[in-house]
Amino acid sequence: MSLTRRVSPPTQSQLADSYAGAQLADAFAVSLPPTAPLDAMSLAQAALSAPPRWFRLLLAIRDAMVRPFGLKTSAAMREHLASSGVAHVDIFRVLSVTPCEVIFGEADRHLDFKLSILVRPLDGGQGHEAVATTVVRCHNALGRFYLALILPGHVVVARSHLAAAARRYGAQNA
Repeated sequence: MSLTRRVSPPTQSQLADSYAGAQLADAFAVSLPPTAPLDAMSLAQAALSAPPRWFRLLLAIRDAMVRPFGLKTSAAMREHLASSGVAHVDIFRVLSVTPCEVIFGEADRHLDFKLSILVRPLDGGQGHEAVATTVVRCHNALGRFYLALILPGHVVVARSHLAAAARRYGAQNA
């Protein structure tokens, strides 16, 4: 059984106002073990900073496919973020940080992408969970095509990254 579960995009997220009209607004949650930190940035770094080899391979395939269309490759994103001095975790630009939520994002002429890592109490007050929410707003046909192309992989990637972060702190599959 998977550690993660699909949930409704959280209303307490800073992204809540952007759900309506988005071409993608989805969320996945994982219960955090007692040893996990409760600050969103620590969990975001655990989820995003050390992607597994299979994900890096998928990213290389994605890069090869999007390069002819003028979309940013992951290497170009990493290089730009590193040279610009903006806060980031791997290829994800940090837009805002609070103790309980980190918002990452990127905007280009084809689509706008935002990712939230939110830490919130579980219903009933017995522990906490981390919720990863993705919101995408497409600007044109290329953005919609790109979203359709990556959407099946997005679900697998989002769930596996969130589960990996929880496992780093001792979570186990039920």
